[in-house]
Amino acid sequence: MNPTALIAEDEPLLAQALRAELAAAWPELQVIATVGDGRSAVREALEQLPQVLFLDIRIPGLDGLGVAAELADAWPIDEAPMPQLVFVTAYDEYAARAFDAQAIDYVLKPVQSERLRRTVSRVRAALDLRSSSPLPADDALASTLAQWRKVLGAAESAPGAAAPLKLIPASHAGSSGNSIRMVPIDEVQYFEAADKYVRVITAQNEYLIRTPLKQLLPQLDPQVFWQVHRAVVVRAEAIESVHRDEAGKQHLVLRGSAQKIPVSRLYAHLFRAM
Repeated sequence: MNPTALIAEDEPLLAQALRAELAAAWPELQVIATVGDGRSAVREALEQLPQVLFLDIRIPGLDGLGVAAELADAWPIDEAPMPQLVFVTAYDEYAARAFDAQAIDYVLKPVQSERLRRTVSRVRAALDLRSSSPLPADDALASTLAQWRKVLGAAESAPGAAAPLKLIPASHAGSSGNSIRMVPIDEVQYFEAADKYVRVITAQNEYLIRTPLKQLLPQLDPQVFWQVHRAVVVRAEAIESVHRDEAGKQHLVLRGSAQKIPVSRLYAHLFRAM
């Protein structure tokens, strides 16, 4: 059976060029869908279960990193192995080196034949290895998720180290926004992305900020704040317990709170018994 792929690219000419280059570099590959936004990419990928995903990082609606994060949780692993990821990006040379350092596959815009052939070679080798030396299901999933975590980490990293946050200018949730409080970082229990805002939750209050979560992350100490979901970062010391429901999904309970916080499949490794 021929391998299958999905392309998520919002620029029709670039999508057409990528399909043409793939046809030349990998004639056996069947492109089963081409979509122009992130939400469609998630929907089509879950319906078609392709073996390879070509994701434009800057695709509208839900960017390529968001697509990968959502699919990591929603992928029906009992039906098909999680696909190989290839990002299509206009990132500069620094970001390209970051991908290479993590052995991540990427294609720079505009698509160049030689670079695409190297990517195809790496993806084909990965697929061949999977079919010739299949790991037990749990080990295969753990291996794929580890690679996907590297994908997200490498793609979201930026040059230079951001100064660690000590105070967060934020407005009270439900207020007019005319009053700003400087919230000490030590008071924050967790951050949660919500629509156009990020919720900043302390033991007593809820605040709102407009800074995207992915811009906050480089300013947070990863030993103190753990990302547990694409939209949630939690203070590790605030976690009281971890529970698994009947469907196998994990959720957290924080100290002094009855609220349950979901844990993405990408980050479930944080809570394995040592």
